[in-house]
Amino acid sequence: MSAGDAYGDIFSGHYRTRRTKTPTVSAERGLVVEDAGTGFCGAVVGFERTYDGDFVRLEDRARRTRLFGMREAAFLIDGKPVTLARPKPKAAESAPTRSASGSTKVEGLRARTALASRIWVEGVHDAALVERVWGHDLRVEGVVVEHLEGLDNLADRLREFRPGPGRRVGVLVDHLVIGAKESHLTEGLGPHVLVTGHPFIDVWEAVRPSAVGIDAWPKIPRGEDWKTGVCRELGWGTPRDGWRRVYSAVSGFRDLEAPLIGAVEQLIDFVTVDSEDSG
Repeated sequence: MSAGDAYGDIFSGHYRTRRTKTPTVSAERGLVVEDAGTGFCGAVVGFERTYDGDFVRLEDRARRTRLFGMREAAFLIDGKPVTLARPKPKAAESAPTRSASGSTKVEGLRARTALASRIWVEGVHDAALVERVWGHDLRVEGVVVEHLEGLDNLADRLREFRPGPGRRVGVLVDHLVIGAKESHLTEGLGPHVLVTGHPFIDVWEAVRPSAVGIDAWPKIPRGEDWKTGVCRELGWGTPRDGWRRVYSAVSGFRDLEAPLIGAVEQLIDFVTVDSEDSG
């Protein structure tokens, strides 16, 4: 072994032979660079790929464009060599997921203690539709929905519940129109009780006809059970069969009529106020 071999390559790693790594720059549209070989200076306006490799298209001030191979250290920025690279595709920003009521859906929702306040509805069908559309919102707020099994039970239930500050009751009523029996049963209930409703005979009718595939809800003679008459007129079989059709047709607030939507939203706002609010 020669003396030179014993020491190896004495110039290995020397600053005169050490190669400086050229920085890689993302070629975003509008980035101004200079082609080191030709001196052509322009903004990045596009890319092309051929059998020879990747090319970047530059446009100068005179709107002339030229293609240049995206080779290592082929371009200059502020006089310093760089290697251009195609920009990485940007992940599309996903739109906030919406709940069935149209509100922003809260992901990873944890169960919370239910509020003392309640929302009461007349029957199981009302409760099911409210849950189907507003269930997520109600769980976020910790609101429990209960059905009265008939509005005639309202007075007794209120005496048992004893509404007060932080213990409110919102009541959703079908066919809440002036002069109807329902309007008389919901008057003078105090500041901690809010009654809202819709003008439809039954909550089924608050579902848009187009959602259930009909032109309009049939008119049923006064004195006849409304659900039974509707199912007969539409050929839906029994009220139980009809309910399956109605329930499965509702996937969100757009399937409901505006009066029902407004009534439920108002009740949710009412029962979720600060628990110390005396109303």
